[in-house]
Amino acid sequence: MSQSIKNIVIVFLMGCAIFAVGHILSGGFNFETPNDFLIDFAFYQLYTFVLGYSNMYFFHYMNSLQWKPNNWIKRIVLGVLGSTVLTVMGLFVLRALTAIIFNGKSFDAFLDNEKWENYSFGLWITLVVVAIFHLIYFYNKYQQNRIKEQKVIAGTASAKFDALKNQLDPHFLFNSLNVLTSLIEENPEQAQNFTTSLSKVYRYVLEQKDKELVTLDEELQFARTYMSLLKMRFEDSIKFSAPEQASDPESKVVPLSLQLLLENAVKHNRVTSTKPLHIKIYEHQGDLIVENNVQPKQILKKSSGVGLDNIKQRYNLLTNRKITINKDTNRFVVAVPILTKQIAIMRPSSESKLDDTYVRARNYVEELKHLYYSIISFCFVIPFLIFINYQTSWDFKWFWFPIFGWGIGIGIQSFRIFINNGPYGRDWEKRKIEQYMQEEEKRWN
Repeated sequence: MSQSIKNIVIVFLMGCAIFAVGHILSGGFNFETPNDFLIDFAFYQLYTFVLGYSNMYFFHYMNSLQWKPNNWIKRIVLGVLGSTVLTVMGLFVLRALTAIIFNGKSFDAFLDNEKWENYSFGLWITLVVVAIFHLIYFYNKYQQNRIKEQKVIAGTASAKFDALKNQLDPHFLFNSLNVLTSLIEENPEQAQNFTTSLSKVYRYVLEQKDKELVTLDEELQFARTYMSLLKMRFEDSIKFSAPEQASDPESKVVPLSLQLLLENAVKHNRVTSTKPLHIKIYEHQGDLIVENNVQPKQILKKSSGVGLDNIKQRYNLLTNRKITINKDTNRFVVAVPILTKQIAIMRPSSESKLDDTYVRARNYVEELKHLYYSIISFCFVIPFLIFINYQTSWDFKWFWFPIFGWGIGIGIQSFRIFINNGPYGRDWEKRKIEQYMQEEEKRWN
């Protein structure tokens, strides 16, 4: 079924509902002949079609605009005001055409008999429908954001899994153990220092593996420890410089990014006493720069490209800022963005299934609490609105409209919370999250 046919069906059903509500409020279905019934029903459908389609078009137009996340109040206010203006204009045109064409009146006679009361019913109905549309729209946006957050978490978990697999290259570990074996025979004291540095490397890996970001000071300290291992192996063949501390103590980077870049430099370049490898780390315009001279190995094993891709993927999940890579014949430069705060959307992957169950239970309690607040507010506000209606214009009982609209909202909340297997129940959300996580896992594999 196309979207146009769906809209026509929706508008027709709305017209039937408005026809029923209008006659219930006005005293019942008192028609002398079936022809009177059909004419009255046709007019309700005509009004509903014109007003409904115009407001649908305006609603979709408003949704097509690029709204910032914190502009939702502006979005609602403009939507309601626009729908009000469209409804009043539409009612005026329809009533004028009905009076002139169907009733045979002149336009001046039509204007003389026009009163605000002639527009109140249509306007209240439209505002109730618009409120329902906005409720459904923002509810769906909320669901989409929840699913998007879970998708980001799934992507982060996949990237972290790759990071853990490739944090310390097996060849590096193998070579380090070979160096340690030779040092034990030649220089036991140096071997002890080497073992201490190696243990610090692994301790850092274990401590930071579950974090999205670490302070730049921690990463620089780790880089110096890691380079001490390489210098024990290559001695004076490596020249290394790095700042003692970051210019901003709050600066953060992705953990082990420096280790992967340093290892990458050693892996792809010759490291000899006659041609030492120069590696320099420094800050520049909000980036952490890792620079080394280029002297490629003559025989180089095939690279998987995991190091840089791993860092890129993790940064893509955390920020819009990109890693910059510049390479020429003399030097290779990687600029890693320095971040200033932890990303609120991320959740540490160390949370177990038990933690996930707790989070879901906590969210369920929060939703239940919001439902109770809505019911309590309903019980207090609706009687107040009935009292205002009674004191001002009891002939037109407009209090039914907020009851109807608010009741639908409470019904949607209750349906989602208490009906687990419904199309929009909690199980539906869980199934959609699992579906996205499976798709993300397939994409990463």
